[in-house]
Formats: sequence, C-alpha cells, structure tokens
Amino acid sequence: MRSSKVVLGVFAGAVAGAVLGVLFSPAKGSVTRKRIARKYTEYADDAKDKLNEYVDDISEKYDTIKDSAMDLVHKGK
Repeated sequence: MRSSKVVLGVFAGAVAGAVLGVLFSPAKGSVTRKRIARKYTEYADDAKDKLNEYVDDISEKYDTIKDSAMDLVHKGK
C-alpha cells in the first residue's frame, strides 16, 4: 500500500471521527468549538508529521538512486 493512501486514509478517518463526535456531543456550543479546534490542531499536526516522514523517505530513496547513478558514471569513465 502506498504511503500517500495511508496518510489520506488516516486523515479521512480523523475527520469522520471528529464530525461524529461533534454530532453526538452533549456539550454547549462554545465548549464544542474549543474541542473542534483542539482536535483539528492535533490531526493537522499528525498529518504534517506523516507527510514529513513520507518526504524524508522519498528524499532518502532519491539520494540512494543518485549515488548509484554517479557510481555508474564514474565506473564508465
């Protein structure tokens, strides 16, 4: 499974959970809005962390391929 699909799935699940939590919340509107803001921040931070991990993984793979290509070029000379 691709990392982007996992990140998208986690994000979609988080949004769906937040929406359901709001719909069934017995709290006052001001309390609910604070909860939504807090959860949004948590989910955004999690999504940002996953995206950074994905970018780091891609960067490492790019560097490995680039190094291998440079080795082949030097061997060819």
